[in-house]
Amino acid sequence: MNALRAPSSERARQWQVTLLAGGAALVTYACMYAFRKPFAAASFAGHPLFGVDYKVWLVVAQILGYMCSKFVGIGVIGGLRREHRARLLLSLIGIAWLALLGFALTPAPWNIPFLFLNGLPLGMVWGLVFSYLEGRRTTEAMGAILASSFIMASGVVKSVGKWLLLSGVDEFWMPFVTGLLFLPLLLIAVHFLERVPEPDADDRRERSERQPMSRAERMAFVRGFLPGLVLMIGCYVALTVVRDFRDNFEAELFADLGYGGNAAVFALIETPIALAVLALTAGLTWFRDNLRGLMALHGLMFAGLAVAGISTLAFRAGALPPLWWLALVGFGLYLAYVPFNCVFYERLIATFRVAGNVGFLMYLSDAFGYLGSVAVLLTKEFSGVQLSWTQFFAQIVLVLALIGGACLIASALYFHHRVTRRVAAAALAPV
Repeated sequence: MNALRAPSSERARQWQVTLLAGGAALVTYACMYAFRKPFAAASFAGHPLFGVDYKVWLVVAQILGYMCSKFVGIGVIGGLRREHRARLLLSLIGIAWLALLGFALTPAPWNIPFLFLNGLPLGMVWGLVFSYLEGRRTTEAMGAILASSFIMASGVVKSVGKWLLLSGVDEFWMPFVTGLLFLPLLLIAVHFLERVPEPDADDRRERSERQPMSRAERMAFVRGFLPGLVLMIGCYVALTVVRDFRDNFEAELFADLGYGGNAAVFALIETPIALAVLALTAGLTWFRDNLRGLMALHGLMFAGLAVAGISTLAFRAGALPPLWWLALVGFGLYLAYVPFNCVFYERLIATFRVAGNVGFLMYLSDAFGYLGSVAVLLTKEFSGVQLSWTQFFAQIVLVLALIGGACLIASALYFHHRVTRRVAAAALAPV
């Protein structure tokens, strides 16, 4: 009887850890959005600089800071040790909050550099939070819970920001006040994140032990998987460009489509998307074979790009209402984007049993992703092409679907070939 109880008790304990870790990570990262994204709910009209919309300058400044943080994070997060994570996490968010205070106190356009300073520390937060989750049998479920914050939290904090604006809070003070509202919840979430136990022996046996990587180890990993990494980073750059444009200019897209006066529309669109993507991504936990899980991830992400592309074609043909289009594009984008940020590199490391951690690979992808985001945004502003927010967004979604889909197909073939070649070599080796 005890032998029968033990596995059940172990599974219960495993899922308790999953819910604790995933929930604490979700709330922590969602609170980070309160210090990063609420400014996107304001229009900041009437402050053009060099003929360019003032808000575009703010978005570019913050993305540049975020991008620089990602390049620094390739080494910092890749070599991260577990001591003092909570202190570093809170310090980074505190610096970003002080930057929002400087943004509120300094008149436009001189306050633009404060958005750069705001983005600079926040780019490190994801790596710190995910380090509590990786290398476990249920990392997919934990990561899916965490990654739902990418979708839901952005809409929630922008709804809070819009509510503050409609309540009379000045648009320059609104980002700082939004951060203040979420500060107590952040402290509670980090406290519970620190209580998450380390991966156990079964986790390490099934998913491989995660450890800091030296510079030489990082370079060796890149050389060993260069073609596949180039393909996946190319797909991720396209995803980041579209996802970031949608996230930063969602208020303009809604206004363009006639929904500019509705504060709740952000959360109403994003919350169902978060729940659907969460369920589909968490379901990948059931793939115990790592290669099958990796191939399933490729298929899931390809399906997301197909949804985004087909719904955009339907919208342009007049067969899909605007809100349904934004919702379906958002669902497709995040169905492809979320696995990248929580489980794709987790499965890749587990499939090939290499020493390392997810943080290094994710920051390598993120650095180039945000570089592409800045390049596309500046191209829109300075190319002289006159397109509405909606027209431009629809075009880049279609480009994403083509580029990203091709990269995913080629990547699946490459990694499957690498595994089958390794298995064949092991079978031919002398005993």
